[in-house]
Amino acid sequence: MKILVAADGSKYTKRAVSYLIEHLDLLGGKPEIHLVHVRPPLPGRAAAALGRSIVRRYHDEETRRALAASKKVLDRAGIGYKEVHMVGSAGELIAAYARKGRFSLLVLGSHGHGSLGSLLLGSVTSKVLAGCKVPALIIR
Repeated sequence: MKILVAADGSKYTKRAVSYLIEHLDLLGGKPEIHLVHVRPPLPGRAAAALGRSIVRRYHDEETRRALAASKKVLDRAGIGYKEVHMVGSAGELIAAYARKGRFSLLVLGSHGHGSLGSLLLGSVTSKVLAGCKVPALIIR
């Protein structure tokens, strides 16, 4: 089974990864896991002033921080994974990666803001679900 785990570094992502590991037997053993993290781009003027190498280093450092807890849980469980780092709109990029990668399952941790919060704040989970037809497991 090929599983995409969308990771933002929150406690919800760690909870989703832990849930996935606890229930691997239901998913047919050791799956192929892609741990995906999407960083929002820096504003154009800031990125231009800093330069490409500094911006790249910034995104790399922030991604390392965001994935640290999930990687630690997967490593402790002896589960292999592929890291994927992207910069852009999280909902759109995760949905596109899920479509193109022909995943069996998409695992997301949801912050659970509720319908009013999603309406006002926007929700990466909602955007991902609207943008692809891959079956999803949402952990709160």
